[in-house]
Amino acid sequence: MSMRGGEAGFGDDDRLPWLETVEEDYREGPSFGRLLLLVVLLLAVLGAGAFGYYWYQKQKSLVGNGELIAAPEGDYKVKPDEPGGMKVDGEGDTVFATSQGDSGNSSIDTSALPEAPVDGKKVTEKAPTLTGEKHAKVAIPSSAAVAKTEAQPRRVPAIAPQAGGAGALIQLGAFPDEGGANAAWARLSKRFSYLAPLGKSVERGEKDGKSVFRLRVNAGSNGQAKELCGKLKVAGESCYVAN
Repeated sequence: MSMRGGEAGFGDDDRLPWLETVEEDYREGPSFGRLLLLVVLLLAVLGAGAFGYYWYQKQKSLVGNGELIAAPEGDYKVKPDEPGGMKVDGEGDTVFATSQGDSGNSSIDTSALPEAPVDGKKVTEKAPTLTGEKHAKVAIPSSAAVAKTEAQPRRVPAIAPQAGGAGALIQLGAFPDEGGANAAWARLSKRFSYLAPLGKSVERGEKDGKSVFRLRVNAGSNGQAKELCGKLKVAGESCYVAN
């Protein structure tokens, strides 16, 4: 221990480091609180500027006196002297007209059917006529007695041609009672004039244990029956050749 200047003290080597005052470490630059405040102020300025611009544009759009705009003088549309324009492929097709609500030519003309085939002359094949003698001589061996036998010729009749489906019937429907069949005939004969002169018949039968009344018409030949049924089916009616 040494004394310096008449006062008791310690030398540099005799100082105790844990008893000395610690100096504070100051950081250079702005603090975090100041930066946060600066950011908040900047956002406030930007928000105020955006709101002011929006208000200005809104007030600007409302400027006006409410006066109606007068239409220009003259015709609004003028028909060209030479109408025509661009030609479009497919213009005027039925599919476009139908898609726009036009019915088009959708009606069925029951009279516009193929012409009936011409009835030609049927050729009847005649059976060949057998020729020969009525009596035939048969040679018998010498050991037997010679005998003459009379052989009767076998006559083959000519094959008669079959009737070409005469009296073919077509059935127009089956009904639970006779009144329904007669009412259907009145409607069909009125709608289709070619049915009226044909012979109508109502035949009673049974189906699944119940009585039915079949409305049938005599169409004549089988070919005429098929042609008549074809016309009725095209017109939307039911029909089939019964026999």
